[in-house]
Amino acid sequence: MASALPPGATVTTPARVWYARDVLVVARDLLGAYVTRRSPEGDVTVRVTEVEAYAGSEDPGSHAFRGRTARNGVMFAEPGRLYVYRHLGLHHCVNVVAQPTGSPAAVLLRAGEVVDGEDLAWERRERVGVVDSRRQLARGPARLAVCLGLDLQDNGADVTEPEGAVVVHRPGTTHAQHATGPRVGVSGTGGDAGRFPWRFWLQNEPTVSPYRPAYRSPAPADAPDGATASA
Repeated sequence: MASALPPGATVTTPARVWYARDVLVVARDLLGAYVTRRSPEGDVTVRVTEVEAYAGSEDPGSHAFRGRTARNGVMFAEPGRLYVYRHLGLHHCVNVVAQPTGSPAAVLLRAGEVVDGEDLAWERRERVGVVDSRRQLARGPARLAVCLGLDLQDNGADVTEPEGAVVVHRPGTTHAQHATGPRVGVSGTGGDAGRFPWRFWLQNEPTVSPYRPAYRSPAPADAPDGATASA
């Protein structure tokens, strides 16, 4: 596994209990973490630079605000699994489930830096659109999902297994200073910056996506997390 990370990187694979904490804490602690996707095409690793937290029944911006459905069922399952959904029928968004089982919450992986498997990530991105720079490879949730080759088939994947197809590693040293602000494209009450400053990002990182407010009228509470977010 070490070969998929920057030379000399010291990392650990958080156990499931690490994810069974408050979603805001997990979100902040995922900054600077590495997500590796293994596939027959090859391995790609992304260093997470931007995330958003969604807190279930307490959060009108969350898929789980109105309860469990066939679509959001993974959010109610054990923490440390991926919740992948298709946004507006256009692209996929990848979340990591947090908090204890039955307490639905998830962290959206909004953006990152490709640190291994860049050629494969670039090829995947070119299959679906234009890539104009390295910093744009995984800048935004849809682009990040494409770089890692993640889609609905990965919904429910366990990221706590060191040899799994998708795994999260945390660096041995603390990450750089982070900033907070309103979530991107979330409409209605869930987009209230005062109540939900639940977007977190590493400062001075060129891969962090730009902030955009919601561009349409308030969406239903069961709309996708970050209802109008796009890569």
